[in-house]
Amino acid sequence: MNSMLLVLSMACIAALAAGQASGSDSFAQNTTEHSWVFVNGYMEESRILQTQPGFAGQKAVMAASGSGMVTRTLDSVSYRDSDMDETALTTSVEFNYKPYHAPLNQSDLRNALCAKNYEVGSVFSETYRIDKDLIKDTRTYQDDSISVYEIGSEIQGSARIGQRVQKNAQTVPTMMMGGTYMGYAQIRSETVAGNMSVLTLPCP
Repeated sequence: MNSMLLVLSMACIAALAAGQASGSDSFAQNTTEHSWVFVNGYMEESRILQTQPGFAGQKAVMAASGSGMVTRTLDSVSYRDSDMDETALTTSVEFNYKPYHAPLNQSDLRNALCAKNYEVGSVFSETYRIDKDLIKDTRTYQDDSISVYEIGSEIQGSARIGQRVQKNAQTVPTMMMGGTYMGYAQIRSETVAGNMSVLTLPCP
């Protein structure tokens, strides 16, 4: 069994002159994520962070596939206002490969939760197809300035996590994320979007 430790640390910071930003962008767009995932038996993830459309601004893209055992920790920040334009991403991943085959019999039991905050432009969702067991502790807080979504789940049998943050129709999404975890998985995640200061809580 091969083991690989991948550590990717990326930080891109650029200052923009105040005159370059339009008045509609003076409202701060702030997205932070701190998450930890353990999966025994498949993992599929993708994540896009950006601050402006096209070739402008800061960009970060991550993708993963899987089979076997995975432990992943991630911290990310995307921020843009009239004076600042930055993206930071730090992740640590350990892969232990082994063939994985989905169970033949799967239950139709499902559990789903979605939270939307149109004032700050955030949509967070969880969907679980429960083959055996699900232990879930999800917390949300939303007002006109901030949206907080915390996930603490343990599942034997399938999961799907999706997140999107987009301030308004004139801006690009600062974060888009999708998951798909099969087999046994533990998920600890906190995502904060809005115009308040960065908030990060500890995960395992």
